[in-house]
Amino acid sequence: MNDHEKLGAHEVAAWLRRHPAFLKQFPDLALSLVVPRDDGPAASLASYQLEVLRDKNRELSKRLNDLFANAQENERLAVRTHQLTLALLKQDNAADTLRAMAASLAEDFNGDRVSIVLLRPVAGLEDAEWLQVIDESNAHLVPFRDCLKDGEPICGRLQPEKNVVLYAGRAEEVQSSALLPLPGVGLVAVGSLDPNRFYPGMGTLFLRMMGESLNTALKRFEA
Repeated sequence: MNDHEKLGAHEVAAWLRRHPAFLKQFPDLALSLVVPRDDGPAASLASYQLEVLRDKNRELSKRLNDLFANAQENERLAVRTHQLTLALLKQDNAADTLRAMAASLAEDFNGDRVSIVLLRPVAGLEDAEWLQVIDESNAHLVPFRDCLKDGEPICGRLQPEKNVVLYAGRAEEVQSSALLPLPGVGLVAVGSLDPNRFYPGMGTLFLRMMGESLNTALKRFEA
């Protein structure tokens, strides 16, 4: 194809773009035009346009289904978070409040491993397997210094040294975590055996709400 033919094709294409209703005046031309396809035989323009519309419809349907699924999941999380808040506020002491938190994370939020690290001891929890008490001056908490300061939740795969502190002998089992730091209180972690369960960039709104609920519930029992 010489330069003149290329220029002519471009001019035709440009003219058609400026006159998108042109083929309405000549429907027989629309039916006779042939559109080459990389994945199959050539097709008429009309059938090609129909296929494009069907593809767009499938894509829109998929997006709508995804949005609906996300909305349902958010509704379930909202209900569980509300139920957790009520459960925490019903407890009569700090120990039972923390027990309710750990139980809810394991049962209602399907945590494979639950770990709570407190900066100060709480009476009545000496035998809780999910609990550790580590003074904030302890070197083991150095990797958590920044998050304990700003209180920002973390989701994803934690560094090995953090996993060891949180999950001790089961650290290698945990492939992803949702970590909720509570400044002045400690750390709450939910670990999963699934590396894709928690990931960077996932929403942390409900984690923040859970942290605020626990903080508020525990403050009732401060001396």
